[in-house]
Amino acid sequence: MTHDFSRGDVAGLMDEVQSQLRNIAQLQRQRTALVGKATVRGGRVTVSVNADGVVIDVKFGRNVEELEYADLARAVLQASQEAAADVMRQTQELMAPVQEDRARLPKLSDLVEGMPDVRSMMPTMDRAPQSKPDAPDRAAAAAADQGMTFDNVETVEQVIPKKPGVTDSGW
Repeated sequence: MTHDFSRGDVAGLMDEVQSQLRNIAQLQRQRTALVGKATVRGGRVTVSVNADGVVIDVKFGRNVEELEYADLARAVLQASQEAAADVMRQTQELMAPVQEDRARLPKLSDLVEGMPDVRSMMPTMDRAPQSKPDAPDRAAAAAADQGMTFDNVETVEQVIPKKPGVTDSGW
């Protein structure tokens, strides 16, 4: 469905877009100040991460020495993952008004007749696995992503010349 927009409508739309861009810039500055935090094992291990999910602090509480090394490693990993989830939740809450405003704006396909809806064509970003580097699910994902797969293709038989010519590698 296309709409006939007047110059005033387009100018108003551009003002709205510029306002949103200023708002996004401000929210991005606010995002950099976010800190995610998680405490596990009864307060024995606390991890803090920055807005990008990078560990910025690790604290050990009372009786941490009672944990075996393997349990301590699992506790740090669990707290790190929970802290990253916490900062991601905070980021989504911070950016929610921008997403709502963006949904209100007309799509390019509404403005230009015949233009496809670009938003629907955007690929989605998959979540990265939280498993160990050598875990079976990572190996399966890597094997599945070894190359592109195409549908509706025609197989062509490769012809190898029998006589050497100018394209022969020994020439």
